[in-house]
Amino acid sequence: MKRAFLAFESRMTQAATAGACAMMAISAALAMFQILTRFVLAQPAEWTEILIRLSLIWMVFLGAPVAFRLGAMMSVDVLRRLAAPRWRRAIDWVVFLASLSLVLIIIAWGLDYALRSRVQSMAGLESISMIWGYIAMPIGGVFCIFALIGQMLDPKHLELETAT
Repeated sequence: MKRAFLAFESRMTQAATAGACAMMAISAALAMFQILTRFVLAQPAEWTEILIRLSLIWMVFLGAPVAFRLGAMMSVDVLRRLAAPRWRRAIDWVVFLASLSLVLIIIAWGLDYALRSRVQSMAGLESISMIWGYIAMPIGGVFCIFALIGQMLDPKHLELETAT
């Protein structure tokens, strides 16, 4: 059961990572296009700013599960280094519960915002609903929950291990 969940979580985190990387690439391409149109062609494309902002929002919320899974988010490195080995798991549980609480709040608020804003359009790009900006929060939050549980079942502290 544990192995099956960790395999599923790994696929979910890989999907989130691919999505975050795609959003980063889209953001960079749009930024280059915006520079080209603004400074070379002297005809700025205002719509790129909104899409860059939207892709950055998605990048952050899809990238967060990776940080959770690697033990690099909300980690208390100094405390973990100084703690006796028997206390390290307790620290992991405190971080897990605090992180899970934060993620659940983000999911609830993000879902509420998304549902309220589904009829509102983005300023500067009226053909896109605001729901696409806010829905990144609950979707990213669901990915984070799987990553958090995976981190508790198979702890990784790569940030701590690679520090000098």
